[in-house]
Amino acid sequence: MMKKRATFLCSFLLLCLLAFSSCSQSSSPSITPTPTRTTVAPAPTITPVVSPTSSNTPGVTPLHYKTRVLVSGRHRPDDLVFDPQGRLVFSDFYAGTVSRLNADGSITLLFSGLAGPEGMVYLPDGTLIVAEQRTNRILQIAPGRSAPAVLRSLPGTPSALACKDGVDGIAFDPTNNTLIIPDSPIGNVYRMSLDGKTLTLLASGIVRPVGATVDNQGNVYVADECGGAVVRITPAGATTRIGGFGMPDDVVFDAQGNMLVIDLKPSIHALIRVLQATGVHQTLLSSGLIEPQGLVIDVRGNIYVSDDYADTITELTPA
Repeated sequence: MMKKRATFLCSFLLLCLLAFSSCSQSSSPSITPTPTRTTVAPAPTITPVVSPTSSNTPGVTPLHYKTRVLVSGRHRPDDLVFDPQGRLVFSDFYAGTVSRLNADGSITLLFSGLAGPEGMVYLPDGTLIVAEQRTNRILQIAPGRSAPAVLRSLPGTPSALACKDGVDGIAFDPTNNTLIIPDSPIGNVYRMSLDGKTLTLLASGIVRPVGATVDNQGNVYVADECGGAVVRITPAGATTRIGGFGMPDDVVFDAQGNMLVIDLKPSIHALIRVLQATGVHQTLLSSGLIEPQGLVIDVRGNIYVSDDYADTITELTPA
């Protein structure tokens, strides 16, 4: 009996020691707090839903993008273009100005006093072509000049009716050295000579043609903002409507042949990529956008989106 009791007491004491040791090891080390460090959060990475064959290699559609806001709160950037030195230039419809974003983040005012500047094109000689929406005119500003000259007044007449605002986006066609001019109030798309003297009708019956671009084969693509489609016009004059959009406002192509579209519909407000191989629509950017407008892409595949209500220009870089 005494041996069993002694054995029991020894076992009991051993169990108590083990329990005390376990409790001591599991308690939180709260005596010395860890100092708080302030770190800069990395740019968010966007992962679109893409085809399984895509990867982040040259010549292949990127899987991921990192975003960075280049301009915020200081202006109301509308349309975008690169100047001959590769710097971003943006129009401000409300202020009537055209400005340049410099490499150090500063902004240089280039021109002011314009009546609702929208789309812009730089010609090879450095001349800036500007679509003036309130007057439905095309302006040109030669290198070294501080004031624009009227290159051409368009046939359409802007009005306060829905989808009847003046000219918006324009494009340069390098395949024949001409300008593509959507006459937004009347739904026509023209090809215009660089001197403004010749205006050739390419297509009509578009509800509200706005942003335009030209692919390597000379096909013209025009965003029909109030028609919910992108209209393709072949060099032979055939037209095809590419649907599936809310209110497309601007359109460009990336190096892989995918179509990028700004969709202005309030329930969408996004940058959409349409895969060339499958036609699948992918949302590349929507967060933070209120009224996206301008859209350009550089030779490195970086995409730039302006928003004239969020007052931002956002860069998307393949990650």
